[in-house]
Amino acid sequence: TIFLGILQATTTISLARSGQLFQSCNQDIIKDRSVLTFIMMIIVMMAGTGVIMWLGELITERGIGNGMSLLIFTSIAARLPAQLLSIGQAGKWGSVAAIVALLLLVAIAVVYVEQAQRRIPVQYAKRMIGRRQYGGTTTYIPLKINMSGVIPVIFASSILALPPMAAQFGKPDDQWVQWISAHFTQGSSFYLTIYALMTLFFTFFYTAITFNPDEVADNMKKYGGFIPGYRAGRPTAEYLRYVINRITSAGALYLVIIALLPSLAIIPLKLSSSQMPFGGTTLLIIIGVGLQTVKEINTQLQQHHYEGFLK
Repeated sequence: TIFLGILQATTTISLARSGQLFQSCNQDIIKDRSVLTFIMMIIVMMAGTGVIMWLGELITERGIGNGMSLLIFTSIAARLPAQLLSIGQAGKWGSVAAIVALLLLVAIAVVYVEQAQRRIPVQYAKRMIGRRQYGGTTTYIPLKINMSGVIPVIFASSILALPPMAAQFGKPDDQWVQWISAHFTQGSSFYLTIYALMTLFFTFFYTAITFNPDEVADNMKKYGGFIPGYRAGRPTAEYLRYVINRITSAGALYLVIIALLPSLAIIPLKLSSSQMPFGGTTLLIIIGVGLQTVKEINTQLQQHHYEGFLK
C-alpha cells in the first residue's frame, strides 16, 4: 500500500507540475518547483494514506465489518446524491429517474446473484474408532456463482486506466497519444470489448487460484467424504472442475454485464461518461459491502441472543 501510495503521489504531482493534471486547466498549479517542496508534498499525501489505513484498522477492530470497505462505501454513497442533483439541475430529471430505477433493478439482481450458490452434496462414511462411531453425516460444498467477487472488474479497469495515464505525459499532437485518446474512451467499442475480455479472463484466472478441485477432493478423501455417484479422488476432482467451470462461465457473464451496463446506459440517457454517477465496480462494492455488513450485524445479534437484523 505504501509503495502504491508513493507511486500515485509521484504521478499526481508530476502531472500537476506539467499542467496536465486537469484537462481544462493549463495553469501552473505548483509555483515552487524545488525538490524539497516535491518531497514534502509526497510525504503529506502518504501521511493522509496512513491516517485512512489507521482509521480502517480501528473500524475493523472495534466496529462492524471491514473498515477499509466501509470507508470506500461511505465515500461512494456520499457523492451519489450530489451527482444526481447536478444531472437534474442540467434539466435532465428524466435521466435522474431512469438512473435511480436502473440502480434499484441492478441492486436487486446483484443481491440475488451474490447470494446464489450451487450446493454439492457430500457424504461421510461411518467409521468405528474404539467404541465410538464417527462420520455418517451429510453436508454440502457451497459454490457461489461469483466466486471472484469484484476483483476481476477492478483488475480490468485498473489496467485499462494505465494507457490514458501514460498519454498525459505525452504531447497532444503525438500520434500515439491521439490513438490512445480515441480508443481508450470509456464509451468506445474498442474499450468496451477489451474491458469485457479482460473481465472474463480475470474471472477464470482468479477462480482457478482461489478454488483448487484437486485439493478439495484430496481433503474429502482423507476424511472419508465422497460425492454420491462419484468415486473419491480423481473422479471427484474432475466433477468439481466441471461444475466450477460452468458456474464460473455464468459468473463471468454476470460480471461483464454489470461492468458494461453503466457505459452502455449513457447512450440512451444522453449523458457523458463523467456524468454517470456510478460504474460497474461501484455497484459491486456498494452492494457487496452492504451485504457483508448485514451478515456481520446478524452474527453479532445472534451471539447476544437477539433477533436477526433482517427476518
